[in-house]
Amino acid sequence: MKHDSVVIVGAGIIGLNVALVLAKKGHGQHTTIIAEHLPGDTSIDYTSPWAGANFSAISASDENALRWDKLGYAHLLDLAAKDGRNAYVKETSSIEYWDEAPSAAKIDSMARYLKDVSLKFQITSSPSGIQCVSIFLYFAQFSEIPTQELPEGVAFGVKFTTITVNAPSHIQYLLSKLTEEYGVRVIRRKIPKVSSAFLSQHTKVVFNCTGNAARHLEGVNDSKCFPTRGQILLTRAPHISQNTMRHGKDYETYVIPRPYSNGNVILGGFMQKGISTADTFGDETRSILSRTKAMLPALDSPDTEILIALSGLRPSREGGARVEREDASLKDRGHRGVIVHNYGAGGTGFQAGYGMAVEAVSLVSQELHGLAPQASL
Repeated sequence: MKHDSVVIVGAGIIGLNVALVLAKKGHGQHTTIIAEHLPGDTSIDYTSPWAGANFSAISASDENALRWDKLGYAHLLDLAAKDGRNAYVKETSSIEYWDEAPSAAKIDSMARYLKDVSLKFQITSSPSGIQCVSIFLYFAQFSEIPTQELPEGVAFGVKFTTITVNAPSHIQYLLSKLTEEYGVRVIRRKIPKVSSAFLSQHTKVVFNCTGNAARHLEGVNDSKCFPTRGQILLTRAPHISQNTMRHGKDYETYVIPRPYSNGNVILGGFMQKGISTADTFGDETRSILSRTKAMLPALDSPDTEILIALSGLRPSREGGARVEREDASLKDRGHRGVIVHNYGAGGTGFQAGYGMAVEAVSLVSQELHGLAPQASL
């Protein structure tokens, strides 16, 4: 058994989801994650811990995004039901507003799969003491908000059940699960070029999940990649339990409760294309407070405490995320290998990441077939 048969470069939410999909297929002990930054780090170059995070309609409306969102929602919903507290993932009521009506494709797609949430069980006792178990479907109340109920300046709005994620705690949960339960190996290292991830002649597949670094990583050098800076406020607001978002033409405003965090809530935000500073700015803090309080007046309360302003860099890409197979000839190593590129999710990594991982892994099904599954070792 070789730990480096499969190597994942990057330990953000994208790389961790690839490792999870591989592990579920029995390849955990064949897999190594190699990364400069790991869960627990707070570098501006490590995007995942700075995320809100939630499932929202902020993603694009193309077929790829819609497909990845659907897979991601199903995965997060299942995780919330089975291990939500440990995974820091929770079902949360949500309202989203648009200043300009979204595409019909986006809403139609979401409406179809956001409805069927889960099975619910209810145990009741009859007067004679006999216990009965009732099973019924619980439907997320996905519905359009009547026009007369929309705030001023809003063209369209919906209500539904979303999933919120405590981003820094969730990625630590994933790393622990991968290493302790599935036997995934982790190496902290910055590689100079993507071919360096072929750690030995046993390495068959490399997954390139490098986010913003894909622009400058030798062997990738993707000029379509760019950072999108955001500033957020981490607040303590235990009276806020609803996810609320407003999508403007040139802004995003959001209130995201951070699950299992003792009442912390993320307020945002900004979408600044091509800006890469880690600094935070007072005028942006004031803008966030003004917009979020106008959207959700309950925030304007003595119970809301600003803890810290933070900034992060979303790994964006012109044309959307890249999930693509590349057959590589490794002349200096005397063999061929496969690189699967999986990066550029922008601000949608937590909601689309699992779907992207499923697709990325499917691109090398033949190569993985040659690896004995864990269960048979």
